[in-house]
Amino acid sequence: MGKLSLSDGEWKLMNLLWDECPRTIGEMVEAMKDDTAWTKATINIMLGRLAGKGAVRVDDSGRAKKFYPLISRDDAVRQEAKNLLTRIRTGGLGLLVSTMAQDCDLTDQEIDELYRVLKEGRGQK
Repeated sequence: MGKLSLSDGEWKLMNLLWDECPRTIGEMVEAMKDDTAWTKATINIMLGRLAGKGAVRVDDSGRAKKFYPLISRDDAVRQEAKNLLTRIRTGGLGLLVSTMAQDCDLTDQEIDELYRVLKEGRGQK
């Protein structure tokens, strides 16, 4: 997968598609009506951008266009994490981890997972 960067709004649409696909624009408007005031036109523009980025596929063979994710949620999260680390590298990885541990209200399970991932990155099991 190439370098993919999603806006906050694009993440919202991708999460809808990852949770259930295919979806039509009308279904997405309905699913997001309590969270956003986006119109069909707004969602259509955003889906066009996502298609241009290679993140979604459009099937327009039926009466209503159907949208499918072309990337997995895990791949998108992994790429976003790489993008974030590249942007904040000057602040240091320690500061990032410290901020996560202190300011993000991580659960004990999430902290254990973080330890596990860090140990695996070092080659320890």
